[in-house]
Amino acid sequence: MLYVRHVPGPPLSAHVSELWYLSAAPPRAAERILPSGTLQLIVNLDEDELRVHDGPTVRRHAGAAVSGAYQSSFGVDTRAHVSMVGVHFRPGGAWPYLGAPPGALTDTHVDLADLWGRRAAELRECLCAAPEPRARFALLERALLDRLSNARPGHPLVPHAIAALDGGARRVADVAAMLGISHRRLVDVFTAETGLAPKAFARITRFRRALSRAERERDPDWARLAVASGFCDQSHLIREFVALSGDSPTALIARSLRERVSLDHVAVAASAAPDGARGRGRRHARPRGVVTR
Repeated sequence: MLYVRHVPGPPLSAHVSELWYLSAAPPRAAERILPSGTLQLIVNLDEDELRVHDGPTVRRHAGAAVSGAYQSSFGVDTRAHVSMVGVHFRPGGAWPYLGAPPGALTDTHVDLADLWGRRAAELRECLCAAPEPRARFALLERALLDRLSNARPGHPLVPHAIAALDGGARRVADVAAMLGISHRRLVDVFTAETGLAPKAFARITRFRRALSRAERERDPDWARLAVASGFCDQSHLIREFVALSGDSPTALIARSLRERVSLDHVAVAASAAPDGARGRGRRHARPRGVVTR
């Protein structure tokens, strides 16, 4: 498996965390995607389809789509997703590129053609024909720069609210007071531009920070980590992990250390695969990762 990351330069770097390319993904039946507080543009380079599932329900989308900001984990059918390229936006960063407010895409996927029209199919065709990851990244950057040149600016206080709420350490009302706007106004503009209400964003980023710390420690002291990450106590941390990921903290860390592509992806057991599909039931080597700039 090959996983390549590319970090773009300005002006895209203000909006985009990374561009990524995945090939030769293991043929397991399903993965669970953990909430990240962000949106992604995703293109399937093998099949003109993406399959997303919530329990037994499978939703099919075109091979170029946007994944909105989710408030809990969702599943993907990876049997058809063995070669992919995508854009991982920063929190609030997708606003200039979509043609629709991110708040309209919360907890859902939408075909890119619904947002970009004919340009979506043209972009996918070019990406499929490109010979290697660097050429695909150049195509994505060009498409994003074209969209940025015609974008209208977002609310100037949203970036400050994102920075203040990241990690869940501050109350939404306190952030609104600090920025000099009403609580209701902050909720409205923040949700529209990031895809999540401020409280949901703070909750997810707190979970992500705790997960990242736990992975680095490998055998974490959960009570200490809970306090350091901003949870009330260990019980609060456990409840949040189960609600947001579907796993207890120890089970999630065991899964992610055993097999993952990135911090967002967790392999799903064969019995949980969509459409009754059965997984291969074996471990796979960690991906070979490459970072470019």
